[in-house]
Amino acid sequence: MTVLKDLEQVNADLQEQKERVENVDFKMVTFSLSGKDYGVDIMNVKEIAKADKFTYVPNAASYVRGVYNLRGDIIPIIDLRQFFHLPVEPKNDNLENMLILHINDQVYGTIVDKIDKVVGITKDSIQPPHPIFGDINIKFISGVVEKQGDLYIILDVIRIFTVTDEDKNKSRSTVSDGEYFVPPPPAGEQAAAHRTSDSAIGFIQESLAALRRFTVSAINERWLRRRFSEWSAGRSGEGLQVKSASEADDFLDSFPSPCNGEFWSDSYANAVKKALPEADSASIHAWNIGCGKGYETYSFACILRARYPNAHIKIWANDNDIMAVSQAPNMSFDLEELPDFCRPFMVRGSSGYSFNQAIRDSIVFEYHDITNENTLPEVNFILARDIVSFLPAQEQTRLIADFSEKLKSRGIVFMGRNEELIGANWQTVADDPVSAYLHS
Repeated sequence: MTVLKDLEQVNADLQEQKERVENVDFKMVTFSLSGKDYGVDIMNVKEIAKADKFTYVPNAASYVRGVYNLRGDIIPIIDLRQFFHLPVEPKNDNLENMLILHINDQVYGTIVDKIDKVVGITKDSIQPPHPIFGDINIKFISGVVEKQGDLYIILDVIRIFTVTDEDKNKSRSTVSDGEYFVPPPPAGEQAAAHRTSDSAIGFIQESLAALRRFTVSAINERWLRRRFSEWSAGRSGEGLQVKSASEADDFLDSFPSPCNGEFWSDSYANAVKKALPEADSASIHAWNIGCGKGYETYSFACILRARYPNAHIKIWANDNDIMAVSQAPNMSFDLEELPDFCRPFMVRGSSGYSFNQAIRDSIVFEYHDITNENTLPEVNFILARDIVSFLPAQEQTRLIADFSEKLKSRGIVFMGRNEELIGANWQTVADDPVSAYLHS
């Protein structure tokens, strides 16, 4: 009898647990983006649809596919893959899968790779977001949840569409001191010519954003206008436009800094070294954004070691290419392929020359997407050549604000040759080809 009662109690406990597990108080519509599973609160989903014809909207953000007539209602269509800078999976037809969302009394269409099903969960099972769970900015994630072995990233669509609405209201806005502003047009005799060139530049700006994710802002606008003058020489009409990826590459050909993606030359290294101030502490900290395979990082580490021989040096080198950052610490080289300023820091091994222990110990290579927050101590230097211009405008603003926050007093940011920081808090401290700014 006792055994029977014990079994009855176990069964009762199991039934109670099952009922508790099945107490669904949150439902989400799930879908995929670039091979990962996502979800949105079903309360924000009006319906699902398929469509292949959208009306183009001039001067819209690159992720806006256009507008769509949904049974008489004209709604904007946002491609979430473009919004999050994710690759687009190839398809056999032109029909796009769409979630029609209802956000703050507005209706939007969102394009995704595949719409899956409705999944019911308990709110208590939702965990806080973490950058490791997705390829998108953590601020657009409301949580993550596991259901029957599948991990879902729950998007905060309220925040996403607050951002897109802000972008639509920032007509050709630029970035300065962490805030957006619309530059006033020139007056006088130059006004008419400026309006004509602005129209052509506007089309080029859209094409560069769509084809190469190059975002025009105050950081690079001066270069853009110089480049447009070169580009327009001998061209007219539609010849001024950038219509393909190859033309976008041609237009951007002069934008990258010297020695991009390779060891710095001796002349460029000397120019960077001249911009470095006297050491004011026993520790020198630096942050290298977009380090790639590490050539730039090693170049900078050798310069810092030569400039501050007695300092404790630490460089945090980040990139979102996990293969590159994982291989960077163990690379070996032929001595002949190294610039002279690096050679004093090399040691010979069985498979070639590698950097000595002091240089290797000074660098921490980390996988990190710059669009996500990064917790670092205050740094003396930030190395961000040719990185900021390839971020959306709102991310440029956030990152520059992050520079101000992470830099020590009198710290220096090294930007790309054709990038500049504008504002009372930034003072240029180097000459071409080096672009360096002191934060005051």
